[in-house]
Amino acid sequence: MIDFGFDKIALIGAVALIVIGPQKLPRVARTVGHLIGKAQRYVSDVKAEVNRSIELEELQKMKSQFETAASDIQSTVQREVSSVGQSFESSWSDATAGLESSAAHSADTSLATPPPSYQRPNKRWRLKRSAVPQWYKQRQGMRTRAMSGAARVARFRPPRLK
Repeated sequence: MIDFGFDKIALIGAVALIVIGPQKLPRVARTVGHLIGKAQRYVSDVKAEVNRSIELEELQKMKSQFETAASDIQSTVQREVSSVGQSFESSWSDATAGLESSAAHSADTSLATPPPSYQRPNKRWRLKRSAVPQWYKQRQGMRTRAMSGAARVARFRPPRLK
């Protein structure tokens, strides 16, 4: 880029002062400053756009690599699952071949035991247990039951006069 030192800037300012004049110089300097600012913003926008496009290309490459790796893993897993399934089917058929012939003879003699019936658990497990004994709470005057706000108001409301 162009290298401006202090002496070159001072020379340009002196020439501009002589050529443009002291009355128009501030307005021209302001205009030049605005133009330089716009140019810098334009250059920074172009740089940002180029960086975004480079990052987008890199992300697309990474995406394609990830997709190929995922498809390779999926095909490998599918092959392994199918081979294990085939070996399981063959071993299952070998194991059950002998049982089918013996099951026909022993079906009359042995009955399967029924599964255990469901028993509902005791509902008292939901109650919160306290470490403080009930007699101690009663002696100290502690509240042992929860009471809603409306019930508390109704309990302590003075009786109505007729």
